[in-house]
Amino acid sequence: MKTKSFNSESIFLRTRKIYSTLFHYKWLTLLLLVATVAGCKKVNEKAGLTGLCPKVISTNPVDKAVGVSLYTKVEATFNEPLNPLTVNTNTFMLKQGTTSIPGLVTYAGTTATFTPATSLTANTVYTATITTGVKDMARNAIIEDYTWSFTTGAPDVIPPTVISTDPANAAIGVALDKKISATFSEAMDSLSAVSSFTITNTTIGGTAIAGTVTYAGTTAIFSPTVNLLPSTTYTGMIATTAKDLSGNFMATRYTWNFTTSGPITPPIVISTDPTNGATGVALNKKITATFSKVMNPLNINTTTFTLKNGATSVTGLVTYLGTTATFSPLVNLLSNTTYTGTITIGAKDLAGNAMANDYVWSFTTLTTVVPPLILGNASVFGAFGGNGGITNQGLNTVINNGSIGTTAASTLITGFHDGTTGDIYTETPLNVGNVTGRIYAAPPFPGSAASALIATNGLIEANAAYVSISPAGRPGGMDPGAGELGGLTLAPGVYKSASGTFKITNGNLTLDAMGDPNAVWTFQTAAGLTVGVAGPAGARSVIMINGALPKNVYWYVGSAATINGAGGGVMVGNIIATAGITFSTPGNAVQTVLNGRAISLVASVTMVNTTINVPN
Repeated sequence: MKTKSFNSESIFLRTRKIYSTLFHYKWLTLLLLVATVAGCKKVNEKAGLTGLCPKVISTNPVDKAVGVSLYTKVEATFNEPLNPLTVNTNTFMLKQGTTSIPGLVTYAGTTATFTPATSLTANTVYTATITTGVKDMARNAIIEDYTWSFTTGAPDVIPPTVISTDPANAAIGVALDKKISATFSEAMDSLSAVSSFTITNTTIGGTAIAGTVTYAGTTAIFSPTVNLLPSTTYTGMIATTAKDLSGNFMATRYTWNFTTSGPITPPIVISTDPTNGATGVALNKKITATFSKVMNPLNINTTTFTLKNGATSVTGLVTYLGTTATFSPLVNLLSNTTYTGTITIGAKDLAGNAMANDYVWSFTTLTTVVPPLILGNASVFGAFGGNGGITNQGLNTVINNGSIGTTAASTLITGFHDGTTGDIYTETPLNVGNVTGRIYAAPPFPGSAASALIATNGLIEANAAYVSISPAGRPGGMDPGAGELGGLTLAPGVYKSASGTFKITNGNLTLDAMGDPNAVWTFQTAAGLTVGVAGPAGARSVIMINGALPKNVYWYVGSAATINGAGGGVMVGNIIATAGITFSTPGNAVQTVLNGRAISLVASVTMVNTTINVPN
């Protein structure tokens, strides 16, 4: 049997090894215990590692900051990403003293943000805290609560406000389909403007009404899902959660009230033009219908407003303004024809209420008479001087589209030349008149027997026309202005001066054909006709409107006619006088115009710088 020996040195070495092993084991046990108590920081420090523990590396506002905005959002930035589920109002808090501040906590990237529900109080100390409940993705918590404080400043901004609403506060009679709007003092955060806007039914206990809110510019609009109730009070509210683009909240909520209109009443047509059963309606008439209330313009169109001639629809344009709809035919109406206008139940008011029934009415247009060709052979003459001749004084007299004539000798036509033959009738350097047609007169040359015959036949026709437009030929004339025609607007018809004279001196005379191209006016005066007054602004004119034509205007003058003695003006019509016709006076350079004819039966026609446009 072999015995193993021991010496003191080997025993010492073995003992030292055992104790060393026990020492390292004890040290590892201690490290594990410290890690359990102090967390990952001690482990990292012992292992010589950094950056594995979550910690706050910066804040906004910084610790001990002063003059902080009342509308600030409090932020804490970490050294590594956190578990978002651990970042909430339990682990990120803001207090003023011991009072917790309500707010919303959000997390993005490595930054947690606390947004107060309302603006902070001025000149106040606030304390923010991040608790150890905040952990990273490896479930490592921050070592200890992180706390910092800051002090707000005085109010440094003007919070947004509501500056107007539609309807306005205390408004009444509000339409049932009204969209309610609120306009802010500045551009707002659109989401907050939308979410802060509510409407409640105050009449039945503040019940919220359903609707959608839109925002554009500086205005939020609440569109109810269904129409508002009649005779009901509503309250609009913009909560303090509305904020501007800088994050500044409204200081106080804004409320206002309004009341809707009464029970629904359907719209009706209260008047038309022409009226039902009207006769003599102008051919260029625009047909109108006026409603009892404001209508929805989108419902007023050629489908809901029609005009028919029997079964034939009239093509036209429908417009709407105020409470009146207008149908404008694209072409003139037919004469002596009955038309039917219809407004259908498709026409609705702003609340969507339709008419109870179609509205139908009818009218008849005027009866037109084609004027007879009463001038016969005299129609070729722009001026006819009976047996007294025709005189021009001036350089700018012209007869367009016509001739002149007299039964007297050619020497009684002075200051003209024949635009067709070039023959000259006693023209001087100061008296030059151009006749674009012919000049007819008796001998001597350039007059002739043949031209005298044409003049004689013209005079016969002129006399016949004079008789046909006389009171005997066209009876029943009236005197609308006691002899004064200036300033009047006259429809087609016969007009006879009660005093024996007609004047156009108090203004211009307007002749309205009412859309009838065959409309005829006959003016009868037993004595004179005077147009215009003395002075440089004394000229007067006859104005033709709505299809009126100069060829259909006749002047029966029992003695002489004086047309704009001061020069200027535009006269209209076929003037047939017995004792002569005078245009302007010597020395007037301003052109006097006649759109028509000047026929004197037994006396002369005198012109000074006059233009006569002979109608076809």
